Amino acid sequence: MFCTARFMSYLLALLLAGGAGVSVSRAADGGDPLHTRTVERAYSDVRIDVQNAIINQGLTIDFNGRLGDMLKRTAKDVGATGDLYVDAEYFTFCSSRLSRMMMDADPGNVGLCPYTVFMYERVGEEGKVTVGYKAMPSRGDAGSQAALAEINTLLKKILDEATE
Repeated sequence: MFCTARFMSYLLALLLAGGAGVSVSRAADGGDPLHTRTVERAYSDVRIDVQNAIINQGLTIDFNGRLGDMLKRTAKDVGATGDLYVDAEYFTFCSSRLSRMMMDADPGNVGLCPYTVFMYERVGEEGKVTVGYKAMPSRGDAGSQAALAEINTLLKKILDEATE
């Protein structure tokens, strides 16, 4: 598995965009691709809940990115002072059926894989864990849009289960 610089930059922006301890999806404004929900539980419990929610959809986690650890490890190198997160990470995965469906509709949709669910706990807000995902865009023809909408439904189910 590899991560492009663009993907990592977007993921960092995704994590930095979270915040404000809300318990409803932040994507309600219509333009924000990030759907988040904050719960008040131990990070380790939420982490297990996220993993189980993905697995319960019949999916296999491909990769676990420990972005919070990377930010802590490189803070001095980039002149950062203080930590942003107690912990922050993401899980990547794909549905073979839905991925095939979206790529049959538009081969360019390969750029939308893998799907990502992220979670973080901010320094100073211990006990509040934000979980979220980046929604798939509505792009391409009707077949592509239908497949991407189905993936968004799957991602929402995962978020709902992980934060119930």
